[in-house]
Amino acid sequence: MSEQQQVGFVYDDRYLQHNPGLQRLWSTDSDLPFVEPTIHPSNYRLVMRTKHLLDFSGLIESLSRVAPYMATVDDIARYHTREYIERVQRICADGGGDTGEGAPAAADSYPIALLAAGGAMAAVDAVVSGEVRRAFANIRPPGHHAMQDKGMGFCIFNNVVIAARHAQASHGIERVMVLDWDVHDGNGTQDAFYDDPTALFFSLHQDRLYPAEFGLLDQVGEGEGAGYTVNLPLPPGSGDAAYLAAIENVVMPIADAFEPQLVLVSAGQDASTADPLGRMCLTTEGYRRMTARMIEIAEKHADGHLVIVQEGGYSETYAPYCTLAIIEALVGERTGIAEPLPLDGLRLQPQYGHVGASGEEAIAAIRAQYASYWPGLG
Repeated sequence: MSEQQQVGFVYDDRYLQHNPGLQRLWSTDSDLPFVEPTIHPSNYRLVMRTKHLLDFSGLIESLSRVAPYMATVDDIARYHTREYIERVQRICADGGGDTGEGAPAAADSYPIALLAAGGAMAAVDAVVSGEVRRAFANIRPPGHHAMQDKGMGFCIFNNVVIAARHAQASHGIERVMVLDWDVHDGNGTQDAFYDDPTALFFSLHQDRLYPAEFGLLDQVGEGEGAGYTVNLPLPPGSGDAAYLAAIENVVMPIADAFEPQLVLVSAGQDASTADPLGRMCLTTEGYRRMTARMIEIAEKHADGHLVIVQEGGYSETYAPYCTLAIIEALVGERTGIAEPLPLDGLRLQPQYGHVGASGEEAIAAIRAQYASYWPGLG
């Protein structure tokens, strides 16, 4: 396999057609009181600008295109109820509306949501079959908040859960690891895997941001799945150093014990220092370094099989650069494109190079919580 064939890229212009409408007040679901309307945060610009940066940099030439396909109802029903799937289809056929709690769909969103789930599945197909070694799925709408019977937090169908179940059902994968580094807890993914020891789920997120009742330290899974849901809630402002420390001191030791055969990442770039919906202060270098750690885990345990699936990211200027850094890390190549923020100045901020006292306390509490399940943390 040549270097240019090692990394797959899933994208389709049809993803841009999903239109969640205008931003609305969360408390009342009414329009914002401004003369000029405000576009919904989960709009098309993140995936579009990521593709533009790849084209502009020439990095797209180092990627192998992986064509998405539409997931079937049976694929989606590996997690979601058929009643919910039918409800989404009906909502879209009637012109659009909310599919649950803050997960709006437009008239043509149903087939695009199927294409998003199918894009994650196609990335898994390409990686597990050996067509590529690792892949990035630049898809939308996102998925990690979607619950079994309702959409949540801009998410309609849970793309990464559907991809994981597809890997197990269609490719014989027995052990799947999912790391969710979106700034918000991956509550839908937690729900899907909560009692399942074949799926190891990590959620690395800002503590009690959204949904506030999920992603808590004492939510560790249940039954045979106890210990296989690993929540890593960090305090606001944690930054690059704390994220890397959490991955190196919690995620990697547990992954070593679990030995995944496939590594999936729910990649939300909304923990960035410029994001309007989070306060975690990550830089592009933080995302590059986290990706490098995921590559290490995949190479060590999963024959390199790594799929990164796009989730959130709401800074229309900075989030695409964070995603570009992730893809650069996958390829092993730096494009040298100038960033929109002064990275040299960001590196002078304490959270870039040092774990703060609150971050150290949080990571110690996480290790203590899971030490009885994973002795390597003791």
